[in-house]
Amino acid sequence: MEDRMKKQTTSITILETSDIHGHIFPYLYGTKKKATVGLGRIATFIREVRSQTGNVLVIDNGNLYQGTPLTYYYMKQARHLPNPFVSILHELNYDAAVIGNHEFNYGMEPLRKAHQEAEYPFLAANILDKGTMKPLFGLPYFIKVFPNGVKAAVLGVTTHYIPNWENPSHIVDLSFEDAFTSTRNWVSYIHTVEKPDVMIVSYHGGFEKDIQTGSPTERQTGENQGYKICQEVKGVDVLLTGHQHRKLAGTINGVSIVQPGMHGESIGKVTIELKRNKQGWTIINKEPQVISMDGIEADKMVLSIAGDIESKTQSWLDQSIGKIEGNMQIEDIFEARIKEHPFIEFIQRVQLEAADVSISATALFSESQQGLPSIVTLRDIVSNYIYPNTLTVLELTGRDIRLALERSASYFAVNQAGVLSVNPDFTTPKPQHYNYDMWEGIDYVLNISHPIGERVTSLFCNGEPLAEEQKYQVVMNNYRAGGGGEYTMFKNKKIIKEIQIDMTELIADYFLKYQTIKAACNHNWKVVVDGEGRTSF
Repeated sequence: MEDRMKKQTTSITILETSDIHGHIFPYLYGTKKKATVGLGRIATFIREVRSQTGNVLVIDNGNLYQGTPLTYYYMKQARHLPNPFVSILHELNYDAAVIGNHEFNYGMEPLRKAHQEAEYPFLAANILDKGTMKPLFGLPYFIKVFPNGVKAAVLGVTTHYIPNWENPSHIVDLSFEDAFTSTRNWVSYIHTVEKPDVMIVSYHGGFEKDIQTGSPTERQTGENQGYKICQEVKGVDVLLTGHQHRKLAGTINGVSIVQPGMHGESIGKVTIELKRNKQGWTIINKEPQVISMDGIEADKMVLSIAGDIESKTQSWLDQSIGKIEGNMQIEDIFEARIKEHPFIEFIQRVQLEAADVSISATALFSESQQGLPSIVTLRDIVSNYIYPNTLTVLELTGRDIRLALERSASYFAVNQAGVLSVNPDFTTPKPQHYNYDMWEGIDYVLNISHPIGERVTSLFCNGEPLAEEQKYQVVMNNYRAGGGGEYTMFKNKKIIKEIQIDMTELIADYFLKYQTIKAACNHNWKVVVDGEGRTSF
């Protein structure tokens, strides 16, 4: 009787990685220190789960290929070799991969090459080829029938916000459908045609609302639609998410959700128990979890797959290319955002020279940036400039510039003690310090005592007040030029020129040209919390 009951019940396990961002090895490239990151640790966990049950589904949810010096070196120096990430996913028997927004950062050619090498499907239901208007690479979803007979469908969708960030030349032949609409339509189709026992949506996007209270956690731009999908799309059993780099596990409207953070520090796991009936299998229980990889040793086989490229990457990173005269290291990252820092001044100088204009905007991208030491290597450059950005020169009005400064000024808040702090909108649910810009070529004061939208209290160019209707040429990275970070005033502006060389290369070239760089600031801007701040520079 007991054996018969066991045959009437079964289980499947879903494992999800997301936002690996190029991490394979269990250490950080900037410091070489051991860290809980990388596909090496993930591999050990996956193998252990597989040893316990044969009913396992493994999905990568996107943003796999970009984010470390290894990925940069591979894309720039070793692209003729097999993609190490595809090889690793083969070794671990991944069932499918969803295309994330950063998969487009190096253009379509390496993405198509990765697809050709892959023996698993690339899923992209809402990213369409403009020529055929069919999903990119042809597959919106796939079906897996487990050894126990359970039939699962996996639909892959991606945030449709990509055109707001990506270099237009990288996505010129693509159309991005609304992720929610695409999910709703495909889930209905799959249920009608495939009749799966389990319906899984793997969404490279996150949640626009708190998963427990339903309260908005960000501006409702449409970038993240996970909560809406759970509430309004009928027939979804599991929603795998990512993009926001959060660690989430829970249930929304009966839908089990997970989001496993970033860099391979954790993995998403959903265990589903099912009971057999006359129609097939019925879900009787679901357990979503996010499991840390802390304490797990990296799989040596997986590390060996990327070993040769990693060795060459490390040698390449340690090449000395220039010197700093003075101090360009960042000791206090917040202080470097409220008072001009020599490192930011240096980045502005590189951008201004490359673009041959007189106004520039840039940001400190993350809390881990340390600035440049006295002897500069490629490791220092890649560790400080972590994105493969190119530069764009836009034609902007004085009003556009003022509105952009107001957007940047909203980064700050003043606490009850009257001390500057970071506006929670830029830290929750996802850190967005990279959306605070600092400017060169204009003189300005941001008074944070004033209401948001009224904080630019002084704005000059060449000693004269910035004219609202006058046009100025401004260089910035391609992400910002497309309006990324809610800089809507930049959208659809006239593009004067595009410099199609990655910033890391431009920085390296700058050192090769000048050899020694002086750490200096011209103090053309400041952030204040009291007084009028009306300064004529």
